[in-house]
Amino acid sequence: MKRWLSKYSQQIFLFAAMMVICIVLTRKSEYFLTWRNIRNILEANSYRLILAIGMTFVIASGVMDLSAGAIVSMCGVIMAVVLHMEIPVPAAVLIGILSGMMFGIVNGLLIHYTGINFFILTLAVSGMLRGVSLIITDGKPITKFGQDFIYLGIGRIGELQLSVLAALFLVLISVPLMFHMKWGSYVLSLGGNREALVKSGIRTGFYRASVHAFLGVMAAVTAVIITARLNSAEPNAGMNMELDAITAVVMGGTSIKGGKASIAGTVLAVLILGVIRNGLTLMSVSSDYQQWITGFLLLVSVLISEIKVHKFRTLMK
Repeated sequence: MKRWLSKYSQQIFLFAAMMVICIVLTRKSEYFLTWRNIRNILEANSYRLILAIGMTFVIASGVMDLSAGAIVSMCGVIMAVVLHMEIPVPAAVLIGILSGMMFGIVNGLLIHYTGINFFILTLAVSGMLRGVSLIITDGKPITKFGQDFIYLGIGRIGELQLSVLAALFLVLISVPLMFHMKWGSYVLSLGGNREALVKSGIRTGFYRASVHAFLGVMAAVTAVIITARLNSAEPNAGMNMELDAITAVVMGGTSIKGGKASIAGTVLAVLILGVIRNGLTLMSVSSDYQQWITGFLLLVSVLISEIKVHKFRTLMK
């Protein structure tokens, strides 16, 4: 029991914190605990959860990707251009997803083979992708898509939007992918003990490229939802989304050093951030405070992660 509590202490703390936040917000606003508002929280954070799931795999592999938000923007622009060429919606979506995968593979290969620090490399890629998006669109949004495409963003099955169901599906498949398949085990080992993989003859370059490809696909799915929901592809879409994703992942208990991941923790952290945003909106608090809170929570989460790593190393000595 003690071992279980120790293993899942951060997730238990997050769940308790969310309950406290919900109780406080329920007392502050009579609208907070209504089904309509709960549904709004789920819908508003579905695409954030999808991107955070992809980022969980990348951070578990021992690096971060600061180009995720720019990939969202670029994939949205690519789909918009293709749709205006009157290409069918399924083909346009597939092109967008394949584009995201390609950008991810390029990131992974560059990190693996160049040895350039992943912060610098992905930041540079982010700037280039954002620049290409601005060049293609001339800095203006591309709008007016067909109803079939818009349905992907606002369509519902029963009470829930397709985006919420998509996020739930991706969460469910990510758990066995991470913890019960060889690919996930190697991704975790890539972050926890890369030298052992190399000595075992494992092609670490393949796993580095594939985990970034996975994030690229998640970014492309995010782009589909945002572009369809807004009926617009904007070159600045996805701005700072990588910060939200990284915050949620680290808050959720995935080690910032790699080698350890928590899908459940990522889900809880995304929901907590979403509940905070929703609560501040209901209380008419400026969105500037929301950005400050996100940055603050990232800092606190990193500090907690570093303290845990230090304690572990001390015990091992």
